[in-house]
Amino acid sequence: MPKSKRDKKVSLTKTPKKGLEFKQNLIGELRKSVDIYKYVYIFSIANVRNNRLKDIRNAWKHSRIFFGKNKVMMVALGRSPADEYKENLHQVSKHLRGEVGLLFSNRTKAEVLDWFAEFKEVDFARSGNKATFTVGLDQGPLEQFPHSMEPQLRQLGLPTALKKGVVTLISDYEVCKEGDVLTPEQARILKLFGYKMAEFKVTIRSVWCAETGDFEQLTGDVAEQPEEEEEEEEGDVDLAEESNGETED
Repeated sequence: MPKSKRDKKVSLTKTPKKGLEFKQNLIGELRKSVDIYKYVYIFSIANVRNNRLKDIRNAWKHSRIFFGKNKVMMVALGRSPADEYKENLHQVSKHLRGEVGLLFSNRTKAEVLDWFAEFKEVDFARSGNKATFTVGLDQGPLEQFPHSMEPQLRQLGLPTALKKGVVTLISDYEVCKEGDVLTPEQARILKLFGYKMAEFKVTIRSVWCAETGDFEQLTGDVAEQPEEEEEEEEGDVDLAEESNGETED
């Protein structure tokens, strides 16, 4: 019997990865930004949302934003006084832990802090977020839902049934308590009922000044996360999506 053409072994070692050339180009872009802009700000993001990040990128086209693998940025800036790209940049590298990014800009500290202090938005929580308040549902009809959704609601754990074609909660139900770490089912229920518990917020944590080499810590550091692996799979690095903008006068 002839061998099936589908019966092929594929070596995963041949899977293309983000290679050395990609990282070197990225390091070059970071160092070029250090040379061009007056300030480097470290920021952290709470409850990351891609659409909100795009809004920030659009609003700060005059600057550059890098948000991705921290180790690449640390290599570009330097981890110690001996290998730092410019004076005191190793202090920036020390604080590249967790979900943080870099904003290269000519805007002053006051301008940056004021703008980001206003840029907040409440959104629906995701699984893994903590509930900020207790939510309970009262027994009775749920007329906001079509009858076709009743099986989906029941699958999420809600005690529902169809009564005369109307989705009905047949008993009181506590969705979550304040402080609970939300499950996927709880997060889905909260979204269906319109309860928003997550706040998208960007915090400016520190700033480095190119003219003086001074590094200033503005707020507490984010919780340190485990070190990342040296080898990065394709798609792990988001730095390629940094904002491109003309420099300011």
